[in-house]
Amino acid sequence: MLGFKAGLEIHQQLDTHKLFCMCPSEITDTLDYSFERILRPTQSELGDIDTAALAEAKRNRRFLYTASDASTCLVEADEEPPHQPNTDAIDVCLTMALLCKAVIVDELHFMRKIVIDGSNTSGFQRTGLLAMNGILDDVHIQTIALEEDAARKIDQKAEVVTYGLDRLGIPLIEIATAPDMKDPMQARDVAENIGLLLRATGKVKRGLGTIRQDLNISIRDGERVEIKGIQSLSSIQRVAELETNRQLMLVDCKRILKERGKDVSVLKRPTVIDVKEMLLEIDSKMISKLLKHGVGKAVKLPGFAGLLKKEGFTLGRELAGYAKVASGIGGIIHSDELPGYGMTEEQYVRLCHLLDIDTLDAFVIALGKGSMVDIALDAVCKRALYAYEGVPKEVRRALPDDSTEYQRPLPGAARMYPETDVRPIRITKQRVERLQRNLPERPNEKLTRFIKQYQLNIDHIRQLLASGFESDFEELVALYPDLQQVIVRIYLNTIPELKEKGVPVERLSKTLIIHVLNALNDTLFSKEGVPTILGYLLDHPSATIKQAVEASGISSVDTKEVEDFTRNLIIDRADFVRQRGIDALGPLMGVVMKRFRGRVDGAIISDILKKELDRYLSDAKR
Repeated sequence: MLGFKAGLEIHQQLDTHKLFCMCPSEITDTLDYSFERILRPTQSELGDIDTAALAEAKRNRRFLYTASDASTCLVEADEEPPHQPNTDAIDVCLTMALLCKAVIVDELHFMRKIVIDGSNTSGFQRTGLLAMNGILDDVHIQTIALEEDAARKIDQKAEVVTYGLDRLGIPLIEIATAPDMKDPMQARDVAENIGLLLRATGKVKRGLGTIRQDLNISIRDGERVEIKGIQSLSSIQRVAELETNRQLMLVDCKRILKERGKDVSVLKRPTVIDVKEMLLEIDSKMISKLLKHGVGKAVKLPGFAGLLKKEGFTLGRELAGYAKVASGIGGIIHSDELPGYGMTEEQYVRLCHLLDIDTLDAFVIALGKGSMVDIALDAVCKRALYAYEGVPKEVRRALPDDSTEYQRPLPGAARMYPETDVRPIRITKQRVERLQRNLPERPNEKLTRFIKQYQLNIDHIRQLLASGFESDFEELVALYPDLQQVIVRIYLNTIPELKEKGVPVERLSKTLIIHVLNALNDTLFSKEGVPTILGYLLDHPSATIKQAVEASGISSVDTKEVEDFTRNLIIDRADFVRQRGIDALGPLMGVVMKRFRGRVDGAIISDILKKELDRYLSDAKR
């Protein structure tokens, strides 16, 4: 057995104003001012310094913050103390606690969590614990907390990182589960169910970037690894599977290294050798460019031969990740991929001789600025030492292909200390009872009601609930009961299809759909034309419905035009119709729909075609 265990941390933006001021929680491209900061780690109450913060401080980066008056104030700039916490945001968290049967705290105390990667101007993130010991689908909810979202990373050039302050301070609910999930599929299902429960509150934001899933994974003989920033539910299972494979390979590497029995002490005090002159002999533009104003150095890794690049896994990538984070270096070259990069077999043998490499050893080369290379190789040796322990405790970042890369050491308790600018908030019995009386409908209850009330396919209902548009759907169906199927198709089919085509569906609003449905009722176009009209209006937000209809060429037509076209089509294909009889209906329907799609309702076209076909076949028998 793998001994797989996983826990989730769900971070969901709340649809309210910001947590510690009245600024709206809106992302904007407007720029009104900017400023720079340098952040340094601070000590905890006991005088400790968090290892993750210390590692970040060694990178010596500057942070440029851009801001808009429309979404930021002096609170985000850390030039003014935080205001009293957002009461609506607190109520949303308390509601979730009640839905999860969690134990609510008597008093809310905010803490400061040290974060000096630039994502918070103050050098810390404020977070407050609201509930503990809940349960959902047999998975224990360890904590429910309220915290402020980080600034939005915009760009990074050399030692300067640019952040936008529009996202900083948006309220986040953080739900952390126990490591109760025993396989990757269960992790995905639990994340989906938590997401459904969050949307049931009606107070969470929707869209890309508004929810983030972090995954804590361990296997037998491994250690806990936190994977941050998984953006979609569909990625959770794949990320978990890939991370499981990565940890299995690291455990296997540990076994091999132990069996080889090489001296580990040389990695604690590595001998770094200058190999620039030898590298200059290599016919490689990349190497020549890096060495033009830099250095080339190498370090020996005893016992690592064949482990840096294995089928389906590369320990070399692990070493490169630590080197990149520590020094900012673009990459490293290791012996398992040599000869290569223009290096000949003879040059490779000479390099091995210079570094005193035997058949079980490997080596790593770093190229670039002198100080950068030294830091990079030091990080490589530290990561190589961790290989003897198997799986290191660390924080990793999820990548678009669902693999992960090293981000920083796993933080400890030293990163937390009390917030002195926000007074404690008493959670009264009366407040909890008021929320208890007004709890939202649970997803399973809503599923049962939708089946009975709307008589939809159960799979369609599940898709609708997962989309987060069920409230809009109900409001629209109440306004247009005869267009229920059209409304279902808009949310389940049209929106995903338009998104796949690159149409900016984030502009879609309930108001826009109402305008389109009103025009449909006025017979400006047919039901089949709804996707075309919506797509045009989203691409041209200033256009009117009539302009969209004219530009799309789907204005409604008189049924006589359809009758004439259908009659002529049957005559033109008389031989086919006589041969197939009534079975010619399907093929001919496709031709007529192609001509009138979006301009005439498909049901009307079908009735006209069937009537004309029956008439022609009856006349042909006489």
